[in-house]
Amino acid sequence: MAPGSAPVPPIGEADLHVHSTVSDGTVAPGALLREAAAAGLSAIALTDHDSTAGWAEASAAVAGTGVALIPGMELSTREGFTSVHLLAYLFDPFDDALLAETARIRESRLTRAEEIVRRISADYALTWDDVLAQAADGATIGRPHIADALVARGHVPDRSSAFDGILHPGSVYAQPHYAPDPLTAVRLVRAAGGVPVLAHPGTRGAERVLPEARLARLVDAGLFGIEIDHPENRADAKPRLRQLAARFGLVVTGSSDYHGAGKQNRLGEHRTSADVVARIVAEATGSRPVLPA
Repeated sequence: MAPGSAPVPPIGEADLHVHSTVSDGTVAPGALLREAAAAGLSAIALTDHDSTAGWAEASAAVAGTGVALIPGMELSTREGFTSVHLLAYLFDPFDDALLAETARIRESRLTRAEEIVRRISADYALTWDDVLAQAADGATIGRPHIADALVARGHVPDRSSAFDGILHPGSVYAQPHYAPDPLTAVRLVRAAGGVPVLAHPGTRGAERVLPEARLARLVDAGLFGIEIDHPENRADAKPRLRQLAARFGLVVTGSSDYHGAGKQNRLGEHRTSADVVARIVAEATGSRPVLPA
């Protein structure tokens, strides 16, 4: 909570990981609030990849839905050759250092996407215009838009098939993009008054969970929680993640990672308790939730 500001009223349980058309979701930011109301949610966090461009539209939709908005972002980071995502909540969207870093990430995402399309086009009928046609104006272009273009061209039946084959990280078309290391990202989010939570760290199973020593460094830098109740965290990883959360005093969050039609994940299928939502809000000093009137 910003210094000197009034306490935020209780919000209720929330889905703290939701994407819109600003990144790789298929639902506009304002429409997400209406879908959240239909799902019986008290709140959602809008966490588009490396962008806050959807905050204004989502904020404007709050009053008509009765659903609170927790402004956020999913920040891309990299630990060696491994992609690590960090959820950031209620930071200052005008923080210079964080703005500069996310702009660098988005620019790298764009050039990476262009190179991937160039490589794919040598073997498949696919153009950059095909990819642009799958993205909303101003969206951060990424691999999901390439996947949608491959579907539209009839090369694959759906996004999942694209990511299992042509867009697999091990394919000949793969190309990395710039991302800061997780420690730098946690520090940036904290410096901007935000609350950092490690996103879906169990998707590769128990043996690929971030080592305890590395997690300890993130906690020392200000990591506040771990997203454990997530549809893509593997069942064998969750007990280990809960042990680590207890060991380091981290909050446990739950969320859907909803992308609209872009994934099978259902909005609100996993949720974060009202108590944890309140702790995240109280921890933040960069911005505040947008509450229904």
